[in-house]
Order: sequence, then C-alpha cells, then structure tokens
Amino acid sequence: MNSKPVKTNTILEGVRYEIRGALASRAHELERQGYEVISLNIGNPGLFGYRTPETMRLAMIENLGQSEAYCHQKGIFPAREAVVMQQQNHGVMDVTADDVFMGNGVSECIDLALRALLNSGDEVLVPSPDYPLWSASIALNHGLPVYYNCLPENRFQPDPDEILSLITPRTRGIVLINPNNPTGAVYSRELLEQIARIAEQHQLIVFSDEIYGDMLYEDAKHIPMATLVHDTLCATFNGLSKIYRACGYRVGWIAFSGNRENAGDYMHAIELLASLRLCANVPGQWAVQTALGGYQSVVDLTSPDGRLFQTRQAIIEGVGKSKYLSLIEPDGAMYAFPAVDSRLFESFDDQRFAMELLEKQHVLIAPGSSFNVPYRNHFRLTTLPTARTMADVFERMEVVLDTMQKGD
Repeated sequence: MNSKPVKTNTILEGVRYEIRGALASRAHELERQGYEVISLNIGNPGLFGYRTPETMRLAMIENLGQSEAYCHQKGIFPAREAVVMQQQNHGVMDVTADDVFMGNGVSECIDLALRALLNSGDEVLVPSPDYPLWSASIALNHGLPVYYNCLPENRFQPDPDEILSLITPRTRGIVLINPNNPTGAVYSRELLEQIARIAEQHQLIVFSDEIYGDMLYEDAKHIPMATLVHDTLCATFNGLSKIYRACGYRVGWIAFSGNRENAGDYMHAIELLASLRLCANVPGQWAVQTALGGYQSVVDLTSPDGRLFQTRQAIIEGVGKSKYLSLIEPDGAMYAFPAVDSRLFESFDDQRFAMELLEKQHVLIAPGSSFNVPYRNHFRLTTLPTARTMADVFERMEVVLDTMQKGD
C-alpha cells in the first residue's frame, strides 16, 4: 500500500520561531553527547537558578484545594482584581475585573486577542525587531504583519512618521513591546504619546506588551501605554513569567482600557474563545494577588548590586573589549542585542556565526534575523547567567570571530 505524506497547514510557511528552532535542537544533541552548553537563546530564569518568590509559591500551595475545578473563563476573581489594582496604581482608573482576561501565559492571551480580531488580509503594525510570537500569531490568524523599523542608528526607537505612513484601510492595530524584546529599548513618554495619538486618529487597537515593565536599569522609566491611550481601545499584556521568575506557572493576562464604546462585539468574541478553552491554569492564578501586591523583588535584581544589573554590565564590558562588536546598551528587559561589524568580514551571516559559536564553543544564542529584521549582523543573548559566565561567553565569542575573520 502506498502511503501519502501528511500535508501540513500552508499557513505555517509564514511562521518562524527560531528561538526554539534548528540551533536549539542541535544544542540538545550536543548536551545528549555530554557537552555543557551555555544556553542564552531564551529568557527562562529558572534555568539559571532564579526562584519564584516564596510568598507566591505558598499562595499557590495554600489554594490547591480550590484549584481542582474549572474557574470562570476570564479567570479567578482575586487574580483579575489584583490586575485592576495594579492598573490603578499605574494611573489607569477605567479598568474593572470584567475587563481582565487571564490566560495560559501571555502567549495565549496574544493569540486570543488576535484571533478575535483578524479577518483574512487584515494588517497589524509590528516593530522590527519584534518578539517573533507576535508575527507568528498574526500570520496564524490569517493577518499580515507590517513592520515599522526600530533601527540601531535610532537606538532601536520607532519613528512615528514611518508608523503613520504604513497605515492602510486594512490596518487593525499596532503592537508595542516596551521594554523591548530583543533590544532592551525603553520608549520615552513623548514618543509613546505620539504613537497613541496616531492610534486614536485611525482607531487602531493598541496592543501593548509590557511583560518587562518593571525590569529597568539605571534611570530608565517605563510609561504604561494605557495611561496615554484614551480615545481608542488599549490592550495591556503582562504576566508572572519574567518579573516574578515564574515561567512554568503559565499565567498571563490582558487588561483592556481606553474607549470600549464600540468594542462590545470584540470583547464578547474574546470571551467566547476563552470559554472554548474552558479556563486558564487555576493553581498559578492564585499567585497573582500575592505577586502584584507584595514587595517587588525585581528591584533588587536590577539595582547596581543586583545580579541582572551586573550581568548586563558584563555584557557592556565584553562588547567594549571586543574587536568586532558594538552595543546599544539595554535600558530594560533581560536581553542585549549586540552587533557584529560586518565590514571586518568578507561575508558575515548571523545564522552561520550562531552555529559556529554553538559547535566550537558550546554557546547558544539567537541570531538577530530571528526577530524579523532585514540585516544579518546582530544577535540576542539573555542577561540571566552570572557576570562571570557572561565574561567567559564573550571570550569564547572572540575566538570564533577571530577564526571566522581569518577564514574569510
């Protein structure tokens, strides 16, 4: 009997997620062979010894008895009310528990928000570079990601005039990732106000990904987009994964604010989709109230004596010592996005560099082209290892770059 190949959905041809792609698969192979790989490709704090605050673990354990049944499709009330209080502390006063949806991580929330909105061919403005889940989710929901540039020469800040020029009758929303993943850029109030006015003028939904909102360095300040968007709908995405080092809990949320006068059908569609998956992970939701209401331990990690700050400094110093690298210093998040001076090479490709670094020095990074940029001389690495480990990483990088330059 002749068997037929199982055909896949053609929509997947436009989906990329190389953070866990071929390079990560090769790293797993090397680990099975006994090599120790320094994995800097993904922001997973638990792999580097970071712990979820104990108070959050206890809150989850103490409520396990109330976690065995499905909860409301939007999430448990204490978690949603805690998000409301967080928004009010930020100055966003028009959010109620009915405006909050809990999800299995921000990833699911992104999918719900886009699936409820997009028809075939609808466009969403997305930063370049972006966290590729945004582009993938738009494509999987039959939309078209349209990229606005956040160029290195502009310190990875978007240009409002370019954003305005990209709007068409098919544009439904605009995505902001602030603080940015992968660059660590933090946007100013003035810039965000300009983008808010553009969104209001064209009635675009603002999708504001603020998962790293409290992860800031030195004098950087995060301005919640919901404080600036009033005359159109604003969806703020956040969760426990990064600030609270609880990736495995899979708890994220969307808080809707701004003008909801004409958004009733859209909000109902999101609730319908949330109902179809019954509910989000219940045990993890019991940690939300404790997390948002307690002491924010991330401040200790990002202060000058903190581990994240010191590793960030090790990256800055490692780039400074290199013959090949440059860096726009990250002001937030847990990543850096260095550049290789491609003029020093006959030809340079970020994918090739990443594979050489993995094979020869057992360091796993994410090539910059994974983040939907047109250039191929950047790479992303996480700031989660110790400063000592990061210093060693840059020594290994220099060896590989030396070899590649001689080989070219």
